[in-house]
Amino acid sequence: MGRYDPVATTVLEVTTTTGARRQVRYLVRRFPPDPAGQATLAVHLVVPGDRLDLLSHRYTGDALGFWRVCDANDALDPDALVDAEAVGTEVVVPLPGATP
Repeated sequence: MGRYDPVATTVLEVTTTTGARRQVRYLVRRFPPDPAGQATLAVHLVVPGDRLDLLSHRYTGDALGFWRVCDANDALDPDALVDAEAVGTEVVVPLPGATP
């Protein structure tokens, strides 16, 4: 399941520069879950060379689930969780499927 699978879509009618009306479909805003309410699978100490997709795969078997790790750590920038400045910090890995 992807990060935006459970997010609803809606339609907005707009007027173009030529005066024509058209409908634009878009996803409604996604509110990340509260990290405090996440069930933790593991806590990983960041070392040089870590990559978020590889951490996700190591602990959950799903490299594309890196976004769940971002949500569990309240991170907007995935790379910031494992960049050079993050070495020595802890990253929470949530249980698979625990993030709505």
